[in-house]
Amino acid sequence: MINRRHFLKAASLAAASMAFSPNLTAAQPRSNTKRPNIILIMADDMGYSDLQCYGGEVVSPNLSELADNGLRFTQHYSTGRCWPSRACILTGHYAQHIRRDTLPGIKRGSRPEWAPLLPQMLKSSGYRSYHSGKWHIDGTPADGGFDRSWGGEKTGCDWDRFFDSKPWQEGHITSPISSPTQQYYSTVAIADHAIACQKLHNFDHPDKPFFQYIAFYSPHFPLHALQKDIDAYRDAYKDGWDVIRQRRFRRMKNIGLVNCSLSEPHPDIFPNWNLKPDKLTERIGPGEVGRAIPWKTLTDRQKKFQTDKMAIHAAMITRMDAEIGRIIDHLKKIDAFDNTLILIASDNGASAEQMIRGDGHDKNAPMGSAKTFLCLGPAWATAANTPFRLHKHWNHEGGISSPLIAHWPKGITDKGSLRHVPSHFIDFVPTVLDVTGAAPPALADTAPQRPGKSLKKIFKTDQTQIHDFLWWSHAGHRAIRKGDWKLTARKTANTNEPAWELYDMKTDRSETNNLAQKQPEKVNQLANLWQQTAQKFKNDLNRTKAT
Repeated sequence: MINRRHFLKAASLAAASMAFSPNLTAAQPRSNTKRPNIILIMADDMGYSDLQCYGGEVVSPNLSELADNGLRFTQHYSTGRCWPSRACILTGHYAQHIRRDTLPGIKRGSRPEWAPLLPQMLKSSGYRSYHSGKWHIDGTPADGGFDRSWGGEKTGCDWDRFFDSKPWQEGHITSPISSPTQQYYSTVAIADHAIACQKLHNFDHPDKPFFQYIAFYSPHFPLHALQKDIDAYRDAYKDGWDVIRQRRFRRMKNIGLVNCSLSEPHPDIFPNWNLKPDKLTERIGPGEVGRAIPWKTLTDRQKKFQTDKMAIHAAMITRMDAEIGRIIDHLKKIDAFDNTLILIASDNGASAEQMIRGDGHDKNAPMGSAKTFLCLGPAWATAANTPFRLHKHWNHEGGISSPLIAHWPKGITDKGSLRHVPSHFIDFVPTVLDVTGAAPPALADTAPQRPGKSLKKIFKTDQTQIHDFLWWSHAGHRAIRKGDWKLTARKTANTNEPAWELYDMKTDRSETNNLAQKQPEKVNQLANLWQQTAQKFKNDLNRTKAT
């Protein structure tokens, strides 16, 4: 548990980080647009229960304040993986429908012309668009309608080096250069760029609204954090992942986020590309653990190593929260905060991956420093995804459940409330178009309709359903949810056709009671709907390609 000293120290990080902030010498004008600004903030591989406002212990006061004065969605869904999630977010289509993920008969490739990105849809309505951070979408931000951009658009996978300086320049504002007193860290740099874009926008276009896409790499592997942030969590996780899961689960139940049971860990399920146990010991060290096994079975050396590793994960999130706080402070400074819709989510569940990339791993370097390459791993990922099953990559709830915070003082009056209606990343585009009143460019008659639904009416009152069904597929895993029923299947190396599992989401979101054998008609109904949807995607792509 974080004590008061740790909390106050972490909460003060936002103010300390101002030393990195780009400055303008002239006084900032006030924003005078009547239409709302939109800011979409993405975390990367953050678990459903990591944040304090979602039952976690990771100190995140800025996000808690947004949640307390906005809304928290309890059944919001991603795709379970980074690049398909980002395609959904900025197009409003399922990723397979636009060739941004695969299905039998659909190869991953470039989007069809009928799937523009959100900035292209907003441009004719006068919106300026800015991107900071991770990309991982086909094409470039400029091709997608962004007026300013900086981050990982060249490779899409720039998260391997949090400490590797990547300077930028926007107008006459340049990124802070590393110095003996200022250490480059990508989470800070992304916030610097986002604030610079806001400053330039407000000088050059104060009468125009803006859309801003801020995509942090945190807390994706490698576990890299500023040492002062890690120090704030020293020994915070010494009780281990089993105890942390129980504590989070109790808080989540008390908040009203979930009403299910706590799922059991799966020590036998992990990504098949992970380093094998002997390689983990050889390349990382004897403290690493490759399975979600009970904490009590660990050696003292393993417990110390794992305690420190989770401290880095938490430090990455707390630093991201502090940088979001700086962005909010600037919105307030230019009088734009009240009329800005802020949406905050994670691209998928916490990751069970364990690999070494980038510059490799130096076992003798301080944990969390630039020369190390550590991953969260299956056990801590299970805790981060409390109370759900499995992780990023799978279509069980642990892989596809995302926190979603919505904050908009001028548009959300039911402050601090929960929204239990199931929603999905495909809903972001319809929501933004609804909120802004933007009219996207006309598409050909053959272009499929976007399947997402606007969440604007959910801002006012909770609804039972807005979707007829929600659909998933990734790497052979499959799922579909219709009402309170969810059908899901987990592909393994030994199964060409994974068996369907059926769960009642009304009482069993932790997916502990498989009802497939008791409800074969429901299984067939949902399986047919899943297949019909997949076939529609293929038919649409073939038809529009031909025209």
